[in-house]
Amino acid sequence: MKQLIYADNAATTKLNNDVLEAMIPWLTNEYGNASQPYSFSKKPKKALAAARASIAECINATPEEIFFTSGGTESDNWAIKGSAFADPEKRVTITTTIEHHAVLNACAAIERLGYPVSYLCPDSYGIIAAETLESVITHSTRLVSVMHSNNEIGTIEPIKELADIAHKHGAIFHTDAVQAVGHVPIDVKALGIDLLSASAHKFNGPKGIGFLYIRKGTNIARLNDGGNQEFGMRAGTENVALIVGMAEALESNCEAIDKNEKHITRMESILINKLNTVGMDFKRNGSDNHLPGNISLSFNHADGEALLHRLDLMGICVSTGSACDNVNTQVSHVLKAINLDDDYAKGTIRISLGKDNTYEEAEIIADSLIQILTV
Repeated sequence: MKQLIYADNAATTKLNNDVLEAMIPWLTNEYGNASQPYSFSKKPKKALAAARASIAECINATPEEIFFTSGGTESDNWAIKGSAFADPEKRVTITTTIEHHAVLNACAAIERLGYPVSYLCPDSYGIIAAETLESVITHSTRLVSVMHSNNEIGTIEPIKELADIAHKHGAIFHTDAVQAVGHVPIDVKALGIDLLSASAHKFNGPKGIGFLYIRKGTNIARLNDGGNQEFGMRAGTENVALIVGMAEALESNCEAIDKNEKHITRMESILINKLNTVGMDFKRNGSDNHLPGNISLSFNHADGEALLHRLDLMGICVSTGSACDNVNTQVSHVLKAINLDDDYAKGTIRISLGKDNTYEEAEIIADSLIQILTV
């Protein structure tokens, strides 16, 4: 059987076995609707409360500040549109040119409705400098949205500095932390975050579930109308099994953050050192302060799409461009924003290693790239 080396953990992660076990009772015997008043619904209702409290503790929030959603895309849309629609003055939203399309397209949607949006540009490492925000923000700014960590190049942004500037001008601060939650420590209070988006399948939980952290007192419109679920802010019957699975996955990953980071960082070093040893002509994109395991490599005069398919034939899964765009294979908006030279940009792949990868797999990936690119 052909080997399978999964190195696209930034796109999605493997479901933990203990997460699956935690979900099963809520898919089988304990199927009651948590909103119902009879005794059969007491266990699902308690499970929801326990999951909310567990997730809140992982990011230093309070349970009533955690709102369950269908994932990162919904959370981002709620943060962008919900804050805009709660503002009758149609004040300015500020975001960046390197956001995930869930943020960029949500911003485009509110622009079409007459809500102004300004876009900040990063430096060549993908960093949004505090001075850049300071130069454009005014007291007419309503929301600043800057992702915690970039999904393509891994750069971790100076969130606390940016949030402090937003608050100084009376603006709300949102961060798309989909890539970061469960992989690096996040304390919403210490960082000054008002809104935070997360998605379970990025930290070994199930797909189709996520959450939006909304700091108490933040003015945001409800997502949809209907029942009184999620404190009246997001109507719809809660998916107890997925919510329990998300809480289990996040708690497990947060407990092992230091251990996982050391393991993943070691694999990074093995892979990069091997490429350097043979003198490969490539650039590693992003900042030194990056997400563990997120490795964006641009090879001179190569074809990233061809690299992806050659590696796939060898049983190795990586991505190229933006993993969430399976139609358009042109140079991604992130690589354009950091002004990466075209000769390198077209030869870009993203390898994203996770806790389940091994040192041997890191070596095999490097050897495979060397084999393909030195023929």
